[in-house]
Amino acid sequence: MQQEDLTTCVPGEVRDTKNRKCLQRHSGVLPDWELTEYAYALAKADRFQEAIDVLDGLDNPNTPRALNYRGYATRKLGRTDEGISYYLKSVALDPDYPQVREYLGEAYVIEGKFDLARDQLTTIEKICGSRACEYYGDLAKALDDAHAL
Repeated sequence: MQQEDLTTCVPGEVRDTKNRKCLQRHSGVLPDWELTEYAYALAKADRFQEAIDVLDGLDNPNTPRALNYRGYATRKLGRTDEGISYYLKSVALDPDYPQVREYLGEAYVIEGKFDLARDQLTTIEKICGSRACEYYGDLAKALDDAHAL
């Protein structure tokens, strides 16, 4: 089954995957979990500010996933320190969430804090139980690209 492209809506709208249509974005238009995933799809499509705008409309913006995605979008806008603060809040809520560990490590690489990035790599290996984990591979590549592995 082909995954639906969530990024077809224009700014100010969100994708209702159940009914396969765009809806005006407002509080309560979709469940938080669906808005959170939509925000991440926007961020992965380089629509970072839109992703943050969607996350701003969540009833509960303080979930590990929402904070992680906010950190990702914020970091990609060049506000790395602010992104790290969101990642750390996500880690505090769910220390065993490997994706946030990857993104936090990537932010540390950007800042040249390679020891902290390698700490995240070790943690991901423990969470995943091996180095075969996607998140481990992605962070290891970022460290390798920075010649810090």
